[in-house]
Amino acid sequence: MSADDKIIIAHDVVIHPDDLEENFIRSSGPGGQNVNKVATAVQLRFDAANAPGLPERVRVRTIKLAGQKATKEGVIVIEAGRYRTQEQNRADARARLAALVAKAAEPPPPPRKKTRPTKGSVERRLKSKAGRSTVKKLRGRVDGD
Repeated sequence: MSADDKIIIAHDVVIHPDDLEENFIRSSGPGGQNVNKVATAVQLRFDAANAPGLPERVRVRTIKLAGQKATKEGVIVIEAGRYRTQEQNRADARARLAALVAKAAEPPPPPRKKTRPTKGSVERRLKSKAGRSTVKKLRGRVDGD
């Protein structure tokens, strides 16, 4: 990996190759007997808690969005074994990490504006409640005159 292998998410969010650690493990996916002999699956570790290319807000959200993929120390572990080759699995793991960090880098949604129901909708709701009440009262016992 060289310095050109940086994964650029946004103008201020960058994943440096030094922050990534890849281990190749045996895959349980497709490949027949090849699976038993060759370590094609990749286990990608990203130290999000100490990554210098992530702003604090993005760092916290990334770890939160990772859920169980994140360790207590803030290391995100992504396993990719979908494909039969190391290169495809490596690209898949990096793409999944980039998607996770990109989602964390999105700006938060605008705060909800409180609204009140209109006068007409309140009147319609109360009128329908009264109508239901009347129907239920009429379901009672009939007095024998």
